[in-house]
Amino acid sequence: MMRRRVLLAGLPLLCFLGFAWSAGTMLRKEAVDGYRPSTLPSALIGQSHPTVNLPPLTGLGRPGLTEEGFRNGVTVVNVFSSWCVPCRQEHRALMSLAQHPRIKLLGINYKDDPEDALKFLAQHGNPFDAVGVDETGRNAIDWGVYGVPETFVVDTKGRIVLKHVGPLDDRALHDELGPAIEAALAD
Repeated sequence: MMRRRVLLAGLPLLCFLGFAWSAGTMLRKEAVDGYRPSTLPSALIGQSHPTVNLPPLTGLGRPGLTEEGFRNGVTVVNVFSSWCVPCRQEHRALMSLAQHPRIKLLGINYKDDPEDALKFLAQHGNPFDAVGVDETGRNAIDWGVYGVPETFVVDTKGRIVLKHVGPLDDRALHDELGPAIEAALAD
């Protein structure tokens, strides 16, 4: 009986130690190998972006997502939802990215209530040139989205050149998206 109590009392400590070891391993791996979980491999890198035909977010005054939105330039596609806490964290970075004069920033509103999405963009600002509503999440599946937020850079030929998983921040803009956008613009 006493042994069982000691085991049960020690279980949370063992779980914490396992988590700490795992986190330390990931941090070490990033420092040594340059591994970053935000740049998960994607089978779509180098491939044409999935077909897009999403209706607009009604009331926003911007178009939905169609193939036309990917013509004539480099496109950044951000998959977001109003209920997503990391989406709120990355919004300042998206507003900054929207200032880039040579890209189009498109949003895919993922499994969200349209009214909540409108309130979210009204409260935080709308960085998007177009927003398509993906009510069922089917289009996000075509993009290989694991969860929100995720961001893609699409070159002038319609090929996906970068997939960023998780919220954008200044580091991601500088170290990942910026170089991918510049390379796509030079292509």
